[in-house]
Amino acid sequence: MRRRSLLLAAVPAGLVTLAGCGDDESESSKAGASPTPSGSASSVPPPKVVDGPLPAITAGTGFGEKPTVAKGPGDPSKDLAVKTVIAGGGRTVAENDFIEANYLGQIWSTAKVFDNSYDRHRPLVMQLAQGSLIDGWRYALQGKKTGSRVLIAVPPTWGYGTSGNAQAGIKGTDTLVFVIDLIDSFNSKSSSHGKPVPQDDPALPTVGTNTDGKAPEIKPAKESTPPKKLASVYVLEGDGPEVEANQAVLCQFKGVSWGTDEPFQQTYDSGRLSQFSLEQMQQVVKGLSQGLTGKKVGSRVLVVVPPDLGYGDTPPSGSGIKKGATLVFSVDILAAM
Repeated sequence: MRRRSLLLAAVPAGLVTLAGCGDDESESSKAGASPTPSGSASSVPPPKVVDGPLPAITAGTGFGEKPTVAKGPGDPSKDLAVKTVIAGGGRTVAENDFIEANYLGQIWSTAKVFDNSYDRHRPLVMQLAQGSLIDGWRYALQGKKTGSRVLIAVPPTWGYGTSGNAQAGIKGTDTLVFVIDLIDSFNSKSSSHGKPVPQDDPALPTVGTNTDGKAPEIKPAKESTPPKKLASVYVLEGDGPEVEANQAVLCQFKGVSWGTDEPFQQTYDSGRLSQFSLEQMQQVVKGLSQGLTGKKVGSRVLVVVPPDLGYGDTPPSGSGIKKGATLVFSVDILAAM
């Protein structure tokens, strides 16, 4: 099999969607109703944002609770209706940031729920960028703070367009109602903020613990001979859930060859993050996939990949990686989905 070039299935302005990243079949993929734009949606002028009308949340009113939402009261606005139901105190979300959010979506006129992430227990992680999410989300969430619950009503113009989404039962005339819990946001300056773990193994490189969004230094190991087996250890240990083998990760990373601090590839200073499926990474750098599986979200992880779990004797052309190289990665796991 021809090996693909390194890790950057990454994300400057566009985004590899969850399905594209090899996400296992979720309820949203089965329903075809996650808030990603349909092929029929086209670029449209920004909406006028108004504060109503909006239906009431009748149960599950706390942040993070699965909400129950009433049917829309009368006719919906032709503009984008947005209300901050719970005001958070976290970071302000900007366009092109990645957001981590739970959400429920239903049709205004019937209150029929067509999708929600609460039942899957896996929040959505997507980039707030044109072409990644429906425009209603893009315009409604910019300027909101993480920790907020936002209620919106999206007319077809800024939703799925006049074609709707037949698989989800959404007509081209349907206004859509979403409750969105903004859990976190990330951008190219994000870092993990876990607890530092002692790095006292002389057989392994040491990694910087800075959390300023800049590339951490990778100091060569005191022992010059690289390990023959995969090594994966915490540098900063986060407190999030453990990454599962069928998930995708959103991360910052730096990759160097053993004995150097010169990156052959990194996200730092590139203005972008990397998002990839661990299942797909098995076909690219198997050791990296194995080294991140089971590690906690919010962590910085050192992964040392021996040649038989890396590129072996067939490194990517132009990468600067030599045949038989041991690869060293520092990876900040920002989110998993």
